[in-house]
Amino acid sequence: MIKALPPRSRKVRVLATLGPASSDPEMIATLFQAGADAFRINMSHGDQQSKIPLIKAIRGLEERFGRPTTILADLQGPKLRVGKFADGKVMLETGSTFVLDRDPTPGDATRVELPHKEIFAAIEPGARLLLDDGKLVLRVAFHDADKITTLVEVGGALSNNKGLNVPDVVLPMAALTEKDRSDLAFAVEQGVDWIALSFVQRPEDLMEARGLIKGRAALLAKIEKPQAIDRLEEIVEQCDGVMVARGDLGVELPPQAVPPLQKRIVEVSRRMGRPVVVATQMLESMIQSPSPTRAEVSDVATAIYDGADAIMLSAESAAGAWPVESVAMMNAIGVSVENDPGHGDRVHFTAMTPDPTTADALAEAAARITNTVTAKAIICFTTSGSTARRVARERPSVPILVLTPQLETARRLGLLWGCHAVHTRDVESFEEMVAKSKRMALRHGMAEAGNQVVLMAGVPFRTPGSTNVLHVTRIMGDELANYGDRSEA
Repeated sequence: MIKALPPRSRKVRVLATLGPASSDPEMIATLFQAGADAFRINMSHGDQQSKIPLIKAIRGLEERFGRPTTILADLQGPKLRVGKFADGKVMLETGSTFVLDRDPTPGDATRVELPHKEIFAAIEPGARLLLDDGKLVLRVAFHDADKITTLVEVGGALSNNKGLNVPDVVLPMAALTEKDRSDLAFAVEQGVDWIALSFVQRPEDLMEARGLIKGRAALLAKIEKPQAIDRLEEIVEQCDGVMVARGDLGVELPPQAVPPLQKRIVEVSRRMGRPVVVATQMLESMIQSPSPTRAEVSDVATAIYDGADAIMLSAESAAGAWPVESVAMMNAIGVSVENDPGHGDRVHFTAMTPDPTTADALAEAAARITNTVTAKAIICFTTSGSTARRVARERPSVPILVLTPQLETARRLGLLWGCHAVHTRDVESFEEMVAKSKRMALRHGMAEAGNQVVLMAGVPFRTPGSTNVLHVTRIMGDELANYGDRSEA
């Protein structure tokens, strides 16, 4: 008999990246038990066939622990790089002139190939070109269709195929490369739950991915380009979730500009009802150390206080020496912050104004009622997951138990704040809804005899988008005994 893993004692979700340090099925299970709520598969590394065992291992957790699992496939996106050098490496002197051109001849200390024609079409005098993760800075002096002449503002060593960032202009490049299209097709065929799209600059970048996904997965926009900030609300409107990808943001922007932008992205995503993930270097020192720095702990805590839906581990869990400890630390920080008596006030610092819909009005009311009558949980019946997203947007003080007949919906909710999703048969009547809510609250440890719970659903049942019922009920404690051993799967 499956022994279901009990609901987490925290509401923020933990997203763990898998890699060489965490590709073994038993290690993945250990990470799940340590606190990982969802798993990220980075399509930038390894071939597609190497991802199949990872996906199989994650899905295997459902049988083992009786809980839906969540998989996010992260597409690589366009990678801008310079060409090769005759000697493999050169030294660019500050104040010197350096040319980027279309000539494939190996470069030297005066020039190198730039194999991206889109940059030549979009670049402007005065724009910056950042090389090798921002270590070197070039300023465009003038250009034509085949050559960009720059002044080296910050020099240093530059070697073959180093990365290039263009922070000051919108590049006329699609967010999807041929590799990304292939990886996306593979990922949705394998049944992943979320597709993360890199290099998003404008809302139009999401349209091609949305068309290729065809509703088979949720679409998450990675905000890693400064240009995306200019149209942030439009981008958030067009996606199902958002990631604050602080690594590339910190390359293309001054480091001190990233924290305010993080808060803005989280606030906009929350206000628009999209789950938001804060990512990159959250516990960076745990790649090599069994414990984080105090600054890193504070960074993670800040994201939780801001109300982020999920916090992400990258190399810490994928390639570090302490993957289990890094997940356990994320879990411990989440529990500690949410047990702070001031957490509720801080997480509600962002004002949420409900849309003028019945569903939004009921979600707001449900969150308020839990405090007024001291209810122990909000129980949502949903087909598409929209009811759960509306309730989570309010950041209620109690857990959200989500009951859905759609396994795909249950899996996608693994990135949503405060939600414990259960895949179960649908109900046919109001009376059955109330009875099932009580049983499920008892089965999953959300409430006990004498507690009240708040129910949300839509009538008629099995009609997506029909949320129109809000009901408060009291659990007697004998509901499971009266029901017997019948399965509710």
